[in-house]
Amino acid sequence: MTTVEVRVIKLLHRRPPRISPEYSIFRHRNFTVRCSAERQALFNRIAPVYDNLNDVLSLGQHRIWKRMAVSWTGAKRGDSTLDICCGSGDLAFLLSEKVGLDGQVMGLDFSSDQLLVASSRQQESSTPCYKNIEWLEGDALNLPFRDDYFDAITMGYGLRNVMDKERAMQQIFRVLKPGCKASILDFNKSREPITSLIQEWMIDSIVVPVATGFGLAEEYKYLKSSIQEFLTGKELEQLAFAVGFSDAKFYEIAGGLMGNLVVTR
Repeated sequence: MTTVEVRVIKLLHRRPPRISPEYSIFRHRNFTVRCSAERQALFNRIAPVYDNLNDVLSLGQHRIWKRMAVSWTGAKRGDSTLDICCGSGDLAFLLSEKVGLDGQVMGLDFSSDQLLVASSRQQESSTPCYKNIEWLEGDALNLPFRDDYFDAITMGYGLRNVMDKERAMQQIFRVLKPGCKASILDFNKSREPITSLIQEWMIDSIVVPVATGFGLAEEYKYLKSSIQEFLTGKELEQLAFAVGFSDAKFYEIAGGLMGNLVVTR
């Protein structure tokens, strides 16, 4: 049994009100994730070098963008928070620092390998508030939590990769408390031709060559097409309103290369 499985079992026994009643421990262990099998395998493969690559490719700037994303949620001490598509845990750790020992953080991802990295980082850290984080392998399109539970939600570089973006937004709306916010960080599909050309050049000339040095050229070639198939900031705002959010604002950051959607239920 992996470390993640042990922590999931402890979670389900200790805090049953947080999980929707129709989900049993056995259903979670055999949970069907509605995603591309290829995309899931990709994130499992890159898990060991994911953090190092992010630092190299963004020159460390991704840490600033993630702090911005967490700040936009308005998360505060004592809140219950969720990081969807948590990967190796960056946003979950930042949420933990916001909510403190009195708060709760759930990190959910479809990649068991990414969750093992996140769990290892947690265990190796001496930061007291990180003890409030629980990790769960699960599906962004079928969140296993009851309605109106979380005070703040983050999602970093995940919405672009789900099969059904409307369904993902509906799930965020469902588990978020009325009046509370979710913050969704990702690559920006810019409507400015120059920004798009710069973004494509960076992927072709920097991202893929650097990833090649890590033996992951094929794994990172998908970036360009995934951004081209993504929604623009305006389309993301429209989607948020369509599923019921009372407010939605898209912010272009990093010179328009990245974007952050902030929605209020």
